Amino acid sequence: MAQPRISACPPPDTDPTKAALAFGRRALPKLNEELQSPELLTQQRALMALCDLVHDPEKVYQAIALGFLDSLKTLLEHQDQIVRQKATEVLSIMTSHTIGREGLIRGGIISALAGLLDDPVDICRRNTHQTFDMLAKLPQEPLAEISCTNHSTLGEQK
Repeated sequence: MAQPRISACPPPDTDPTKAALAFGRRALPKLNEELQSPELLTQQRALMALCDLVHDPEKVYQAIALGFLDSLKTLLEHQDQIVRQKATEVLSIMTSHTIGREGLIRGGIISALAGLLDDPVDICRRNTHQTFDMLAKLPQEPLAEISCTNHSTLGEQK
């Protein structure tokens, strides 16, 4: 009579570097929670999954609305190079969409990204440069709106 065998190896189509995603509307909020986790591996897995999701402009819009930019801004200063690399990769992908470029400018990410121009990891610098390159391609109308907003807030601070 045959006995069942349970292998210790994961199936060949399973990637252990990606986080298991929740379905539907719960996917992005769950990833945002995982980005704020104290566990390094959980953060890395969440960033890997987020890299796949932000290719969709709708997901970029939802991510910005859920406050992902604050989580990513914090992760840009992380001591682990993989976390910094994946955080810059997510931002680079987000800037390929107009809504992502506008969100990054309004979210105050630029100053945090500027600190990575001297990062010791080449891929972080490359992703940062790609992000700035895509931000430079923002249409003139939103830039005029942002500069008007900045001038009005500067006048209020006096």
